[in-house]
Amino acid sequence: MKRGLRLPLEVFAVGLAFLFGMLVLLVAGYPPLQALFALFRGAFGTRNALGQTLTQATPILFTSLAFLLGFRSGIFNIGVEGQFLVGAFVAALSGIFIRGLSFPVHALLALFLGGLGGAIYALFPALLKVYLGAHEVITTMMLSYVALYLTSYFVNYPLKAPGWVAQTELVASSARLPRILPPTQLSLAFPIAIGFAFLVFWFLERTVPGFSIKAVGMNPEASESRGIPVRKYQVLAFVLSGFIAGIGGGGEILGVHGRFVDGFSPGYGWDGIAVSLVGRLHPLGCIFASVLFGMLRAGGMVMTRVTKVPLDLSLIIQALVILFVAAPFFIRYLGGLLRRRRML
Repeated sequence: MKRGLRLPLEVFAVGLAFLFGMLVLLVAGYPPLQALFALFRGAFGTRNALGQTLTQATPILFTSLAFLLGFRSGIFNIGVEGQFLVGAFVAALSGIFIRGLSFPVHALLALFLGGLGGAIYALFPALLKVYLGAHEVITTMMLSYVALYLTSYFVNYPLKAPGWVAQTELVASSARLPRILPPTQLSLAFPIAIGFAFLVFWFLERTVPGFSIKAVGMNPEASESRGIPVRKYQVLAFVLSGFIAGIGGGGEILGVHGRFVDGFSPGYGWDGIAVSLVGRLHPLGCIFASVLFGMLRAGGMVMTRVTKVPLDLSLIIQALVILFVAAPFFIRYLGGLLRRRRML
C-alpha cells in the first residue's frame, strides 16, 4: 500500500495538541490566547520571524530525512546527532584548510565532504550490525557521544580560535552558503534541504534500490528469499542516512555559523527522530513537520519574551504534538511489522 500523508488527520492532531497546550498554560496561570498569538507572531509575523523559523527548521529537516531513510530499511539510526556533528566538523575543516577554490566550488565541495564524513561515521555501526549483530540503537547512540566529546576536544584545544569561545577559525568566504532572506540567518541550506526531501521521495518510490530498501525494512526474511541482498541494502540505507545527516551539519556551519562552535547543536539529531515520526515517515511530510518544530522553537522564544511564559511550556506543546500525531502511527507501524513476521 502506498504511503499517504492524510493531511486533514494530521492537522486535526496538531490542533488538538495546541488545544491541550493552551489548557496547560491556563492551569499554569498564563493567558493562553495571548501566548498563542505571540507564538505565531514570533514564528511568522514578520520577515525576520519567518527567516528564523525556517532557519530552525533546516537542520531538523535534514536529520528527519536521515532517520527516515534508515528506519524505512528496518534500522533505528538513533545516532543521527553524531553523524550531524561529524559532518559539521568536516565541513568546517574543509572550509578552513582547503584554499584556492572559488564559490560555489568550494562551498559545494565542503558540503559534500561534510556529507561524506557523516556517511563514513555511519558505516561503522552499519558493519557492526550486519556482520557482528551489534544492535544499532546502542552503537549509534554511543557513537553520538563520541562525536560530541571528540569535536568538543578539538575546538577547545588544538583547533581553538583565539578568544574565550570554544570555536574554530572562520571558514573561507568562498565556502559560505549565501543568505537568501537577509538580514536573517536563512541560507541556501534550506532549499537544499527541500531538494533532499524530494530526492529521498523519488529514491524510495521510483528506484530499484529504494524499493529494495523498503522491502528489506518490511520483511528482511522474505526479501532474502526473493534474492534481495539484505545486508547490502541495510548498509546502503545506513550510509545514505549518515550522508544526509552530514550534509545537514555542513549546511548549518557553512550557512549559519561560519565556523564550528562547541555546542552549536541543541539536539537537532534527536529532534529529527521526532519530526520524522510526526511527518509519518514520509519525506514530504517531514517538510511540514520540520517547519512546525521550527515554529515552536522560534515562536517559543518570542512567546517567552512577550508573555513571560517559560520556554519549557513551548516544549510541552512540542511533546504533545509528537504524542498526538506520531505515537499512534508508530505503534500501528511496529504492530504491522510484528504481525507480518509472525505469518512467515
